[in-house]
Amino acid sequence: MTPPRRSPGPAGRAPEPARCSRDPVGRRPGRAELAAAADRTIPDVIGPDLAVLFVGINPGLWSAATGWHFARPGNRFWPALHRGGFTPRQLHPSEQDTLPGYGLGITNMVPRASARADELTPAELVAGARTLTDKVARYRPTWVAVVGVTAYRIGFARPKAGFGPQPEPLAGARLWVLPNPSGLNAHFTAQTLGAAFGELRAAALPG
Repeated sequence: MTPPRRSPGPAGRAPEPARCSRDPVGRRPGRAELAAAADRTIPDVIGPDLAVLFVGINPGLWSAATGWHFARPGNRFWPALHRGGFTPRQLHPSEQDTLPGYGLGITNMVPRASARADELTPAELVAGARTLTDKVARYRPTWVAVVGVTAYRIGFARPKAGFGPQPEPLAGARLWVLPNPSGLNAHFTAQTLGAAFGELRAAALPG
């Protein structure tokens, strides 16, 4: 895997080199490692003509420390992906590079890592939406699924947007908004998240 890069945060800190973790599955990054991961970026899991490109808000510190999307223990993305019928079993974040084989990919609206998504500025989300639009035009997924309605509302200036399919396409792709699978999102259980992912799966991969 290509090592994650470190990008300057909103305060313009100088970039520092970052390393993608080669640690065995199950190892927990220490506090120092997590603190050092702030503002890093991690590579997309992407390819041309995917069925669904999932779009996180931005990487968390666990993801930046390991190089794996949705890596923090307690994040429910991978269980929801399986419950929704996208994968035959629950994948570990370290298995993310198998996703294109299922017609799936992962990117983020904002590339820099932070401890919480609410540390991002509206300007970062708006800029991220523009970057995402260009990326979708380049890779041509059939569906784009933004994982977080608040980030979608701000980034795309759609203050009344809800969950599910959206009326506006994105660079030729159909657009869907999913709940944020973070363990901090108490509005959704593992079951209801799985059901939400399952609705997208039924639309994107029928049969």
